[in-house]
Amino acid sequence: MGRRDERGVEKEVLGGSEVACSGRLQAKHGKNDAENQCPSTVATRKRKSEDIKLGDDSQREAKRHNYEIQACWSQITAGGGTPCVLIETPQKDVLVMPDISNFARYRFQNLFISPSPLPDLSWGSSKDVWLKMLSQESKYVHCSQMLQNHNNLNPDMRSILMDWLIEVSEVYSLHRETFYLAQDFFDRFMLAEKAVSKSMLQLIGVTTLFIASKLEEIYPPKLHEFAYVTDGACSEDDIIEMELIILKALKWELSPVTIIAWLNLFLQVSSLKESPKLLLPQYSQEEFIQIAQLLDLCILHIGSLDFQYRILAAAALYHSTSMDVVAKATGLEWESISACVQWMAPFFRVVQRNPPLKLKSFKKVAEDSRHNIQTHTDYLHMLDEVKLKPECVPLEGSLPSDGQSPGAVGGILTPPQSTEKTQ
Repeated sequence: MGRRDERGVEKEVLGGSEVACSGRLQAKHGKNDAENQCPSTVATRKRKSEDIKLGDDSQREAKRHNYEIQACWSQITAGGGTPCVLIETPQKDVLVMPDISNFARYRFQNLFISPSPLPDLSWGSSKDVWLKMLSQESKYVHCSQMLQNHNNLNPDMRSILMDWLIEVSEVYSLHRETFYLAQDFFDRFMLAEKAVSKSMLQLIGVTTLFIASKLEEIYPPKLHEFAYVTDGACSEDDIIEMELIILKALKWELSPVTIIAWLNLFLQVSSLKESPKLLLPQYSQEEFIQIAQLLDLCILHIGSLDFQYRILAAAALYHSTSMDVVAKATGLEWESISACVQWMAPFFRVVQRNPPLKLKSFKKVAEDSRHNIQTHTDYLHMLDEVKLKPECVPLEGSLPSDGQSPGAVGGILTPPQSTEKTQ
């Protein structure tokens, strides 16, 4: 028996319990109504709903475009940019503009004054290679004022340490690139740190040479060999601990373009024949070691860090050749290297007064690679002979001129004599 309650909901009573059936009845009635409707009426309603939706979308899009245009012109009236901006539309993909912020790392003179001197390369773009090298040079910063953060150190101590590292490099037949990597690591580490004591200099120096040898040498000396040359001043554990400290301070940036790498490139470019093969050495080994000797002497002086490595190599090439050769090999003009050439002139005169270097033979080193092995001469005595001009920073104190190992100088370094070291 059916009845209607106060809200008009029809219920059915079965066995004393009421079951609401309004939902079932409404669903049934709705289905019947949909079946009785005309198909054209349903399609008309569908089109109207789509038109309303499109109209709303177009209105929103128009408002957004108007807002963007007004914002652009408001910037113009306020002294801002330009109204010619790219406005995103649904029918067109947005063009991604190149990010030119990365060009900030290229110096103005690198981009516009120093064109690429490299020939066409079969394995890459010479322009890209050149810009990459300039980028690396700008990334690795060095400065002659690095000792201002270390009150107990003076430039003479750095000169003695660099001379000792050159001597150790020759004893173990290390490449010139290995020494110059160690020199760069040392100078950048000292620039990043503060208040380094003089008792730590030898440990820092031998550790930088240890890191550089692992990067550059095919068969680097063992850890105990680096500890040995310090004559007990540095243990193997000390070197391992200092290695991690240096790597963290340098932020693991260990790929500078060194002075000797620039010199190798410049000599190669200047000596290329009609069929250029950049990776095959074509210059004279004797010419290379003479210029390398000048750079070895210059790098002992802390004033060399005022110049970029590329400029130092170009100035050394100028003293040994001519400006025409420098312009061809480096892409630099006289204005770019004149200051470094004048600074280097006293060093060049001292090198000229001394007997020229001769190629040395090393065990397990090919004849055509002998010039790449670092050699040592009496650089400290030669540095003492350098008479700098008044505008240059003079050396402080005196350097040992007896040709002995720097073990007795101020108690800073105590390596054994070259004759005592294992070959």
